Amino acid sequence: MRFKRITVIVLDSVGIGALPDSADFGDEGTHTLGSIAASNPGFDLPRLREWGLAHIAPIHDWTPEGKPLAAYGKMAEASVGKDTMTGHWELAGLRIDVPFQTFPDGFPAELLTRFEEQTGRPVIGNKPASGTEILDELGARQMETGAWIVYTSADSVLQIAAHEDVIPLEELYRACEIARELTMEPRFAVGRVIARPYIGQPGAFTRTSGRHDYAVSPPEPTILDRLAEGGYDVWSVGKINDIFSGHGITESMPTKSNEDGINKTLDAMSRPFQGLLFTNLVDFDSLYGHRRDPAGYAGALAAFDRKLPELAAATGEEDLLIVTADHGNDPTHTGTDHTREYVPLLVYSPSLRQPAALGTRSTFADVAATIADNFGIAGTGRGTSFLDELK
Repeated sequence: MRFKRITVIVLDSVGIGALPDSADFGDEGTHTLGSIAASNPGFDLPRLREWGLAHIAPIHDWTPEGKPLAAYGKMAEASVGKDTMTGHWELAGLRIDVPFQTFPDGFPAELLTRFEEQTGRPVIGNKPASGTEILDELGARQMETGAWIVYTSADSVLQIAAHEDVIPLEELYRACEIARELTMEPRFAVGRVIARPYIGQPGAFTRTSGRHDYAVSPPEPTILDRLAEGGYDVWSVGKINDIFSGHGITESMPTKSNEDGINKTLDAMSRPFQGLLFTNLVDFDSLYGHRRDPAGYAGALAAFDRKLPELAAATGEEDLLIVTADHGNDPTHTGTDHTREYVPLLVYSPSLRQPAALGTRSTFADVAATIADNFGIAGTGRGTSFLDELK
């Protein structure tokens, strides 16, 4: 074992340029980081650039400067898809060759009828929409009728929104459990059912931190399972536990925001553990990517950049910190869907004396292979370790 602890932070949706097959997904020319930089004059991420971010790929007019403090590269997604679960599962060593089912025209009537019968409430909505737009459109009606707002997106999700003052949170969660059971049938299958509670009055609705994801389980063991079986700690921060349906997780720390996620990551890094700390920072995607808000996205990235010195200081000589992403979500692209992009790979430890260029990796699973290599456990059979390139 070279490192006693490995922390992986996923900057949800922070892509770094279109993949060669991006046109097949309607995403040709997308570049999440590049578009944000181009849309926000003066935008800078000085600490991430010191780590080597601008060395990975062209980002608007940024010029690579100096010797990076971290090993750097980018990773291509080998799986068929561009969704959250596919990206995270591949980071954990899987390859998904059959994309998750989507419902661009809404869900079948039979599914919703059965859902209404089992929950005792009607459904309104049933179409693709952004979370804020659907509340603006149907939030007041939901409060008047006590109905469920059911909607989807370009992702494989069934989302259920309800006002917390109208439908108790426990009832919303139970409804999501019913929807999850119903959508286990192949013809209705979705990757995730998501509870979307909200509060406020018409014109000023706000989604709360009571979000909960009900995901299908990974189809086979991931590196998380292998670590837990080997007696190592596997701590999750944010929605990681939901994405893996708890498989391989030994301790879970839910979060309310990026800031909360970073603080809980720092708190976890201050505690003794041996194994993996796996964090997802979702606000980049949910608050700014899907809402096509490049200015807000830029602000969230700058906030993370300001916290990077604290994260580096919490990384000891026997620790490794990996910063990456799970897909893209170019806020200047058409629609509101994720985008098929490379993801950045920045690998830091104060013990690294000659941070290397890690090149273009052919799969996100290289992260899992590196983790397996480091802890001397069986991997998933996918990916190539870059542990020996860290000097």
